[in-house]
Amino acid sequence: MLNYEHNHENFNSRLNISWIKHYLYIMIQRIAENKLLETLSFFPVVGIVGPRQVGKTTLAKKLQTIIDKESLYIDLENPRDLARLSDPVLFFETHADKCILIDEIQLMPELFSIIRPMVDMNRIPGRFILLGSASPIIIRKSSESLAGRIAYFELSGLNLTEVRKTNQNKLWIRGGFPDAFLAPNSDLWKQWHENFLKTYIERDLPMLGLNIGAKLLRNLWTMIAHSHGSVINYSNISKSLEMSSTSIKKYIDFFENAFLFRQLQPYHTNIKKRVVKSPKVFIRDSGILHSLLNINSDLDLEGHPIKGNSWEGYVIEQILQHAGSSYQAFFYRTHQGAELDLILTKSLRPVFAIEIKYSSSPNLTKGNLISFEDIQAEHNFIITPDSEDYLISRTTRVCSLPDFLRTQI
Repeated sequence: MLNYEHNHENFNSRLNISWIKHYLYIMIQRIAENKLLETLSFFPVVGIVGPRQVGKTTLAKKLQTIIDKESLYIDLENPRDLARLSDPVLFFETHADKCILIDEIQLMPELFSIIRPMVDMNRIPGRFILLGSASPIIIRKSSESLAGRIAYFELSGLNLTEVRKTNQNKLWIRGGFPDAFLAPNSDLWKQWHENFLKTYIERDLPMLGLNIGAKLLRNLWTMIAHSHGSVINYSNISKSLEMSSTSIKKYIDFFENAFLFRQLQPYHTNIKKRVVKSPKVFIRDSGILHSLLNINSDLDLEGHPIKGNSWEGYVIEQILQHAGSSYQAFFYRTHQGAELDLILTKSLRPVFAIEIKYSSSPNLTKGNLISFEDIQAEHNFIITPDSEDYLISRTTRVCSLPDFLRTQI
């Protein structure tokens, strides 16, 4: 009886934690919300894409309560909902006046060709919202049949502008997946990431047709984690994993298309210097990075050699999430040692040249000074975790990441 009461109490406690976590998440104002509403007011079909568990369904259900239109939610992983689409043409015609949300659309790619004539017969904004975790499939299938009718929106992990400024370190350590960020303790955070990686490797990838052994794939991810933020050396990785460089490139491209890796290309336009030509590769979510490297706390990260590159990747991801498609992103490095971590351009015109440093009192290196001179951007910045905003030179400003997101992008 004592054990039953103890287990029952633990179960109720877990239910309470789950409810609180859900409540906290729906109270977070996603920066994507207003942009999505604007997009829905013009396009008949909106595709929300991003990795699994990033919050697409929660955001879509919140949109249901905001849009001035009756809506229906269909989850293609739910057998009951799947049965409702046994005759999709009849279902869509019956509900032609509603906004239909279809979750996990990649499970029924044949729906894309059915949605097209439905839209053409009644081309009004906000007819369909399609949610997909498998970007390569959703992009390919919809581009064939819904060209000119669909607008895509990428939902990333939580951004620092969506949570309290005081949560900056927590967001860096745990990453931006809502469930991981809101986990009540570090053990549950680590368990969440382990389950995420296991599910993605063992279930999601085979569904996408990527045939690679789970152990080999885990080793690839771990190697990328150790070289996170460095210029990729395909030859070294291929030798270690006994795979061809072509295969390594293919898998990295795949994970980039699935919003899990980011390849930052080198900037070289109109610069007559020998520059590095290979990309830098980052694991986009810092929580996944830290989980792969068995980093569970600030203390673990403090003495780890990945700390500087982890901070660099985190800052880049926060900035690019916030900037959206407004800028193109690069890094700059010459064979002579000049380098900058992030160049943001518009039409290849450099707007921001950014060096990222994990220091409250950063210094400009000779390589930084040469790079700022080479790039000739409109604005030069050094971004740190918590510095005051000040000019470190006549043309270069130091500021914290929260201030940069708030005032510059």
